[in-house]
Amino acid sequence: MRRTARAILRPPAKAVRAPAKAVRDLSRLRRVRVATSGQRLLPAFLVIGAQPTGVSSLFNALCRHPQVAGPTPAKEDVQWSKELHFFDDNFWRGIDWYRSHFPLSASASIVRRFGRDLVPGEKAPSYILHPAAPERAAATLAEARLIAVLRDPIERAYAHYDNMKRQGLEDLSFEDAVAAEDERLAGEEDRLRADERHSSNRYRTYGYVTRSLYADQLERWLACFPREQLLVLRAEDFVADPNQVFAEAVAFLELRPWRPQSFGAAYRLLTPDIQPGFRKQLEERFAEPNARLARLTGRDFAWSSTASPTRTTGGLSV
Repeated sequence: MRRTARAILRPPAKAVRAPAKAVRDLSRLRRVRVATSGQRLLPAFLVIGAQPTGVSSLFNALCRHPQVAGPTPAKEDVQWSKELHFFDDNFWRGIDWYRSHFPLSASASIVRRFGRDLVPGEKAPSYILHPAAPERAAATLAEARLIAVLRDPIERAYAHYDNMKRQGLEDLSFEDAVAAEDERLAGEEDRLRADERHSSNRYRTYGYVTRSLYADQLERWLACFPREQLLVLRAEDFVADPNQVFAEAVAFLELRPWRPQSFGAAYRLLTPDIQPGFRKQLEERFAEPNARLARLTGRDFAWSSTASPTRTTGGLSV
């Protein structure tokens, strides 16, 4: 059979694919990512917390939006997580390491040809808590928009405790764990401020009440960022109507309207095993911080009226 000139000149399919694959493999090397960091985008938004509130479901849904780009791993990143923890655990690695996880600026130029902006973002629920994270984020991403998802502080504290218990990280009762919290966390905040390389698992694991003191945390962020760059959402609203809350986040980030088909696998929030007397103590302890939070954000979260002994969610992950 005679072969046409076009067939003779056309390179085999494998020959075409091989260089393309080599380029893709090369682009996935961390050293290449870092070397090209100057041509990469920085995040336009951060989902800073809290946890567990459905914040992962919100961020994962945002990453499926056609305009949004979350961080991507390199070939060597075996223990990969979508949470970079740059502004708490990994700030010492430097800005080039951080940039290396995000798209090249050329990608934004391509997307812009279709009349859209490429909006990179990342999330780490521990950002809201870390005492040095706001200053670090403001120095790096002064124009970034921030999203926080907050949940009834008592229910959040208990859900946090229950997670630690099920993971084998907590042996005390909830009442005893709260009583031991100050002693367990003594000095940790000062160490986190003083040492960029200090990563406090103790602060994250045992900060049941501490991580529910939202006013303290947001005051630090609002000392570094303008109020209009912060969106505060209620986890209870996200559970009740995820599409509406997601639309609010999309509008805040100035993305074009879009909604996901789902928000992930369903899970059930356990019944808080809190004695009535101890719950009353916690309500009194959170009364002043919650009032301060309402003044700070300009909204009444009405947790005392929405708290319930059981709640089932429909497709949200922590």
